[in-house]
Amino acid sequence: MNTPVFANSEQMRILLYDLTYSPGGGWRTDPRATDLMRFAMDKYAGLARKHGLEPGEAAVAAFEVMRMRSTRLADDPWAVITRAVELTLIYESRAAGLLCSTSQARKSAGSDFHDPQRFSDREAEITDYHPAFHCWDDLDAVEEPPRDNLDGEPTSALVALDVAVEFFMELGWQEAAARLAVEYIAARLMRCRDRARAYVSLRRDGTGPALLDIGHDAWLVVLRAVLGNQRRDREDTGAGLGILGRLVTGECLDDLFADHALADAVRDAAPAMTVSG
Repeated sequence: MNTPVFANSEQMRILLYDLTYSPGGGWRTDPRATDLMRFAMDKYAGLARKHGLEPGEAAVAAFEVMRMRSTRLADDPWAVITRAVELTLIYESRAAGLLCSTSQARKSAGSDFHDPQRFSDREAEITDYHPAFHCWDDLDAVEEPPRDNLDGEPTSALVALDVAVEFFMELGWQEAAARLAVEYIAARLMRCRDRARAYVSLRRDGTGPALLDIGHDAWLVVLRAVLGNQRRDREDTGAGLGILGRLVTGECLDDLFADHALADAVRDAAPAMTVSG
């Protein structure tokens, strides 16, 4: 069987953008989505059987993580998907053993919970070996369990992405196009780890403007808006920081709108229609 194009991580990222932002509902209507799920089922079949599960369950886990923004932004989307599928299968298998839900199995990860046992499985009385029936003479000697941060609050960078999308939408961009533009640029920035290198890489990129259906000049405007003007004399200015840089350093949406040159540039660069599938 020939290896599909989307087996490559960068091509996979582009396909995920297409399926996510296609106006016709790409995940439902695009035949590539079917091919992708068949590929995922075959790819993770061995992993599923290792944990006593069916390949279809691995494909469902892959589908869930493929739709996440963090996957599209990752350095290697396939690496993220594979790790997420592996963890999901581990917790699915663990949940079956503990007779609980998968979410409860996730929360109990790292604990010493074991699969259910009958009282008759051991010769000793349960009160002799189970810690739930033990007592302490000195409660001060009992250590309080660590409190993990379970809130899962987004980082300032992810908040900045959402605010940047809102800024584009307020200036006439449709939501799908705005999210695609900001996420596509942010993903390259995360891989390059430097705004200047990301700008140079994206300046020569043909996929971004093609997905957005905008010309090269408009694409450069979007790049300068999001990543900033890369001239050295603009480095410490708002224009040099770009939208993402300004947002993560404390500026807000009103500050961006107060920059009329920026707002006008983003408005003029908007695609005439929504993102093409």
